[in-house]
Amino acid sequence: MALSSKTLDQLAKHLHACQREARDTPKITDEHPEMDWDDAYAIQDRILAAKLKGGARVAGYKAGLTSHAKMRQMGVTDPVFGFLVDEFTVPDGGEVKVSELIHPKVEPEICFVTRTELTGPGCSIASVLAASDVVLPGIEVIDSRYRDFKFDLKSVVADNTSAARFVVGGQAVDARSVDLRTTGLVLEKNGVPVALGAGAAVLGHPAAAVAMLVNHLGRRGKSLPAGSLILSGGATEAVAVQAGDHVTLRMQGMGSVSLRFV
Repeated sequence: MALSSKTLDQLAKHLHACQREARDTPKITDEHPEMDWDDAYAIQDRILAAKLKGGARVAGYKAGLTSHAKMRQMGVTDPVFGFLVDEFTVPDGGEVKVSELIHPKVEPEICFVTRTELTGPGCSIASVLAASDVVLPGIEVIDSRYRDFKFDLKSVVADNTSAARFVVGGQAVDARSVDLRTTGLVLEKNGVPVALGAGAAVLGHPAAAVAMLVNHLGRRGKSLPAGSLILSGGATEAVAVQAGDHVTLRMQGMGSVSLRFV
C-alpha cells in the first residue's frame, strides 16, 4: 500500500459521507496520485465496515468494467468489484428518490444467485454455472460520487464502483438451462428502447465476471458464500435518468423488471 492507515480512514469517511449526503467531490487520486489498487480496495472495505457497523447487511456483490475492449483501453486485466448492501435494494416496480442521488444512470444486468460456496483462485465459467442456482434480470442504478462522473479506475474502486441502488425481478430460471451468451435484452426508458444487448457483451459470458469476482476474493483470502446475489456487469452502456423516468428491462426468457425515478 502507498497510503497510510490514517489517510485511508479519512478517504473512506469522505467518500461514505458523499454517498450518504448526495454530494459530489473531485476524484481522490487528484490529491493522492500515488494511491495503488490495494489502497483503493482498502478504502472500499472501510466503507463497508462503516455500513455494517451502522446496521446494514451485505445484500450481494457487483462487477464493473466488464468489457474486454474497455479493459484493454484502460490497461487492466480484470473487472473492478464492489459490494451491495440492503439500503441499496429497490422492490420490483418500486421508486428511487432522485434527491438521494447525484447524477444517476441505469445499467441492465444478468444476475446470478449461488447455491454453493465458490472459492478461488482457479474459478471458471464452468465452476460458476455448477455452483449457481438461478439467473434473473436486474437493473443497477450507478451514481458516481465524483464530479461530472469523471474518475480513474482506482478512484472508482474506492468509491465502491459507483454502487447506489439495484432491483432484481422478472422470472428466475435455472442458470444451466439457458445460453447466457445469446440471451438478449432491451432496456426501455419511458416505454422507448434506449439500449439493446446480449449476455456475450459481458466478458463473452456473464459467468466469466462472477468467476473473476471469486478469484479476486480468493486473492484476498475470501470466498463467495452460498446464496450470494451477484450483478455480473452492465450488458450495455449506462443510460442517464432523472425524476419522472420509468425504466424497464426486458430479458429473453426471463420476463421484465422495472423501477421509477421520483
